[in-house]
Amino acid sequence: MHTLPTYLHSDRWSSLNDGASVSLLRPAVTPKPVYFDAKPKPTEVDIARSALLIIDMQNDFLAAGGWFATSRDVDVSCLSNVVGQINALSGAFRKFGAPVIHVNWAVRPDVANLPANVLDKGSDCGARPGYGDQISTGQVLVDGDWGTQSVAAIDVDSRDITVGKTRLTGFRDNELDSILRRLGVTTLFFSGVNLDRCVFATLADGCFNGFDAVLVEDASTTVSPVYVTEAILYLIRLLYGFTAESKDILAAFSTQTQIGARS
Repeated sequence: MHTLPTYLHSDRWSSLNDGASVSLLRPAVTPKPVYFDAKPKPTEVDIARSALLIIDMQNDFLAAGGWFATSRDVDVSCLSNVVGQINALSGAFRKFGAPVIHVNWAVRPDVANLPANVLDKGSDCGARPGYGDQISTGQVLVDGDWGTQSVAAIDVDSRDITVGKTRLTGFRDNELDSILRRLGVTTLFFSGVNLDRCVFATLADGCFNGFDAVLVEDASTTVSPVYVTEAILYLIRLLYGFTAESKDILAAFSTQTQIGARS
């Protein structure tokens, strides 16, 4: 886990009168609005209150020696197609001081907190290796093992935050919600894999928790059939939030000096 960088602790108390008293006042956050094309409608967000979530871009899913490829017989080659878009987005977010958060599976070695529905769906009721089981590269998705680490192609900066998860959603039994609220985040940009599984589950749960959602379409993918992606995009646009292309988001970021400009 990465420690929160000091510059993100803008809500700390301060001393007054040479330490004789304390101020609980927090500095006002200066809005940084950007406006970009999205579906179902063009959208304006505040970068100063936004975060980029990078979900499950880790070895056990993307690498040839990982759990997906070796134990679940999945062709994982398509999953690396979103690396470039994710890295471009994370670089843009960092330039604005906006949080970049890597949300990766990281279960206990004894999987003591995982319910039967997670363990048995993940292992086909024990017919093949699942969460916590040993494969040639280590224990599957166990915190600290190779499989939980982001793939080498994903840019991970010292300013980034890493949060481990133990469910399809990134908002269960961990600190993600607390971190986002501490940072004053209201809008989440979603990227990573698999779109119809952990990305969508985290997006839906985030919306249930009150966060606004923007899925970056070309920065998220899945090994499932195309019609599954179409269904997920339809549901997000209908019920949860917005979908957009990374090129439109990046273009809006690059012209952020035109505050709130609409074409």
